[in-house]
Amino acid sequence: MRRKHQNLLAWQRSVALVEEVYRLTTSFPTTEIYGLVAQMRRAAISIPSNIAEGAARNGEREFVHFLGIARGSLSELDTQLIIARNLGYLADLTPYEKNMDEIFALLGGLINSLREADK
Repeated sequence: MRRKHQNLLAWQRSVALVEEVYRLTTSFPTTEIYGLVAQMRRAAISIPSNIAEGAARNGEREFVHFLGIARGSLSELDTQLIIARNLGYLADLTPYEKNMDEIFALLGGLINSLREADK
């Protein structure tokens, strides 16, 4: 049985982003396993997890709250990717930026539509 959140494009794209982050961070130095790698993976996982949790809550306001948390985690990941690039662990942010921009916009659209429905 599919859950409500699994039908959301924002959730689907953010799950794909988690997979990208896991693949990307396997090439980072082992000294970063408990540092930047762990932080990036936690931030990435937090995005679809908060979308799912919010979708399962009791109303639009709670869902909007969790979507906001997901956007915060997305911004954390963006910052961590910039740090990874600055440290030389990553050459190009372009593919990740495009995906994150899309997810950010999808989350914004969901938030706006839920706020409109709540009026």
